[in-house]
Amino acid sequence: MSMELLMNSDNPEKVLQTMQPFIESMMHYECALMEIETKLKVLNTEFASQYNRNPFESIRCRLKKPLSIVEKMKRKGLEISIENIEENLTDIAGVRVICSFPEDIYTVSELLTKQDDIRVVCVKDYIRNPKPNGYRSLHLIVEIPIFLSNEKKYMKVEVQFRTIAMDFWASLDHKLKYKKDNLKHPEIIAKELKKCADTITAMDYKMQEIRSLLE
Repeated sequence: MSMELLMNSDNPEKVLQTMQPFIESMMHYECALMEIETKLKVLNTEFASQYNRNPFESIRCRLKKPLSIVEKMKRKGLEISIENIEENLTDIAGVRVICSFPEDIYTVSELLTKQDDIRVVCVKDYIRNPKPNGYRSLHLIVEIPIFLSNEKKYMKVEVQFRTIAMDFWASLDHKLKYKKDNLKHPEIIAKELKKCADTITAMDYKMQEIRSLLE
């Protein structure tokens, strides 16, 4: 699955043949990301036209790296095959939608999931039910069809919705979590981060309230 493997092999053609199904699968996930991104951009454009404002600030798409896929399959104790990967991993293709207000998260997610070609596999609402550390985000696993030259195929995509404040907190928490392992009293840091998460959430809803007053 890497150029190093290809260059060091005595039979590069065989390696390419082995890699081809994986390369095709990643292409399918990339197409699924394009489909989701397009749907969201269309909703954003329509919303802006009707209400004179955008419901979200930005969209970020990413594909899980091959090494991360292999490591996750090993942790799950699963045989590594294209079929197993596509069936058992739901976060290979990921989209993060950054919204201005919590209310917009639910509006956009509902508009997306009620489209008749979207299948909702799983919903995890960490906004109404935050994780113990204070993490908040709305996670959706959806299946979306891609139309290839010879088939229509449904691919899984993880879509995360966060406010700007939630994304800011999660980004810093991710950077700090590795340092917390080396502290004598990591529970103190965890407690402070939880306070920050609660403060940020309060600010989110206060800003939403101000927006409602202005409207």
